[in-house]
Amino acid sequence: IAPLVRDRGPLARWRLLGDCEIHEPGAPLVRDTQAATALARQLCSLSRPLEFARLPVESPIIAALRKEASAYGTLIVRDTDPCPFLALDASWSEPEARFSSRRRTDFRRAQRKAEALGEVRYAMHRPTPAEFDSLFAEAIAVEARSWKRAAGSAILCDPAKERFFRSYLRACAERGETRIAEARIDGTMVAMQLAVAWRGRYWLYKIGFDEDFAKCSPGTLLMLHALGEAAREGLSGFEMMGEADSWISDFWTRDAHRYVRLRFYPRSLAGLAGLALDGFGWARTKLSRRAPPERS
Repeated sequence: IAPLVRDRGPLARWRLLGDCEIHEPGAPLVRDTQAATALARQLCSLSRPLEFARLPVESPIIAALRKEASAYGTLIVRDTDPCPFLALDASWSEPEARFSSRRRTDFRRAQRKAEALGEVRYAMHRPTPAEFDSLFAEAIAVEARSWKRAAGSAILCDPAKERFFRSYLRACAERGETRIAEARIDGTMVAMQLAVAWRGRYWLYKIGFDEDFAKCSPGTLLMLHALGEAAREGLSGFEMMGEADSWISDFWTRDAHRYVRLRFYPRSLAGLAGLALDGFGWARTKLSRRAPPERS
């Protein structure tokens, strides 16, 4: 199964549903090597270019396409943004102990600052469908009170993204998989996480905190609480999703899953046009990196 979509226009290429919308990893579903080969042949028979933006390096479709693509066109596979994660075990039930004494001091200092503002409470909700909408609305409102609104990346800034996450997480709630973590000060939600517990791992989709409480680092304190909750639930991994930004690699983890960006150009007019267009873009980027700085 490969859920493909494309935009309108003669140069539009096929891509995996969600690649552009949420920029999270994804891959076709295949039962075994034989199924991967059959799917690869179908993908190679498309008349337009094909792109998988963040494909796991262990996906069997990569080897299948490498085997089949030469008879149909040109295949290009390159490394792309990795995804950070933490491997959990029972020792993470008390997550503070997993960090250096300096980090533990930072956690305690942030907790004291939060307590100076009022009563601090943390919770990890497993909402039922009936409970979901009110918690979800409160959580995305918190995210919108951060820098993400100005950057345009908050869920509330994009009605289509809001509909997607509301529908997806509500469906997960029907199976008991949705997790909404929160930190409150005097009853006001000041930090949140939207996540799913699936196949023994905690998949973190969205985080946010209220900028008015930034001095007590509520997002950091909630992350610490969520790590402990995930470990106590018996989950084996904490998937941070997104990209390996410096605030994650410097503070939480440097472990990351590898992904590749795969592009296939069939021997067709659209395929040749796509290859030429992308080739020009790659060359321009390479030259701009080599260009000497301008002198004033």
